[in-house]
Amino acid sequence: MADSAMANTSSDTMTDGPVAIAILGAGRIAHSMAATIRTMMADPRYSDLVSLYAVASRDGGRAREFADRHSIPVSYGSYDELLADPRVDLVYIATPHSLHSEQSIMCMRAGKGVLVEKAFTVNADQARNVIAVSRETGMTCVEAIWTRFMPSRRIIDDVISSGAIGEIQSIEANLGYPTTGKARLTDPRLAGGALLDVGVYPLNFIDMVMEGRPAARIDTTMSAYRTGVDAQNSMTLWYEDGTMAVATSSMTSVTDRIGSIRGTDGYILCRNINNVESVEVFDGSHQLVDTHEIPAQLTGYEYEVAATATALRAHATECPEMPHADTLRMMELMDRIRGEWGLRYPCE
Repeated sequence: MADSAMANTSSDTMTDGPVAIAILGAGRIAHSMAATIRTMMADPRYSDLVSLYAVASRDGGRAREFADRHSIPVSYGSYDELLADPRVDLVYIATPHSLHSEQSIMCMRAGKGVLVEKAFTVNADQARNVIAVSRETGMTCVEAIWTRFMPSRRIIDDVISSGAIGEIQSIEANLGYPTTGKARLTDPRLAGGALLDVGVYPLNFIDMVMEGRPAARIDTTMSAYRTGVDAQNSMTLWYEDGTMAVATSSMTSVTDRIGSIRGTDGYILCRNINNVESVEVFDGSHQLVDTHEIPAQLTGYEYEVAATATALRAHATECPEMPHADTLRMMELMDRIRGEWGLRYPCE
C-alpha cells in the first residue's frame, strides 16, 4: 500500500488563506461532508487550511435550507452560479455516480479543483476523460475514497512490512448494508448497484494490500436486483504470485465488514474496512499477539479534505494517497467485473 509521490506540480508557491470549499449536491453524504468541514474549521490543525464557503443545488430552497443548517455563507440555486463565483477554490461533488464525469469537467474548466465522491465515475472511459481535463487545466482532481487517506492505511502497511504474518497468501474483505430503499442505488440510469456504491471498498482494501498489482484472473458472479443492477456480488482475484483475494458486497444484507490478510505465519483482522476501528494481529496458533488502535478522528472525512486542499494549495493535480493512476486502475477493474456479468448502464 505504498504511496506515490505528489505529481504534476506546476508551482511550489502555496495559495494564501484557507481553501474555499463549495459542496455540489445536498444529499446525505453532502451533509456529512459539511459537518466535517465545519468541525475542521474549529480545529487548530485545519482552521488555516479549509473554509466551508458555499453549497449548490438545482433546487434553490433546498440549497438555502442546507446552508442554514450548516452555517454556510452562500447558497446557489443552480450550478452555473457556482461556476461563475471566483471565490470558490474547491468543489466537493456529492451527486450520483452518473453525474460525476460531467460535473467534474465543468468545474475544472471553470477553474475549480474537485474532490469527487466515489465511485469516481461510471466507467474507466469517463475517468480517463476527467483525468485528461485535470492535466489539461492543471486543476486538482481527487477521488474521495476515504479509506485511502486514513491513518489505518499506514498502520496496516507497517504490520505487513514488519513480517509479523510472514508472506501474504490470501485476502478477504466484505461490505454490505440494506440500501434498496434508496432510488439512486437501484436505478440503472443512475449507475446503481452494490459494486459502485459499496463494492469499491473491499476492492480498494485488496488493492492497497497488493500495492496496486493487477489481478491475473478474476472469477466473479452477482445476483441481480429486480431493476437489473447487482444486489450482491462476489469477486475472486488471482495474482501472478498465487495470492488469492476475495471481495464481496451487498445492498440487501448486513455484513460483518471484516478485512482479513492471511500469511504464512499469521493473519491480520481489520474491523470495519469502511472505517477501520482496530487492527488485530494473530500468530500461527491463532493467538492475539498485538492490537493497533486507530487514532481519534473528527469524522474520518477530514483526511481526504485536508490532503486535497494541500494538493490544491501546492498547485498539484493529484494527491499521493489516491493518485490518478490508482483511480483509473480501480475503474478499469470494476469495468472488467461488470463485463463478466454483462451489466451495462443506460448512460454508457
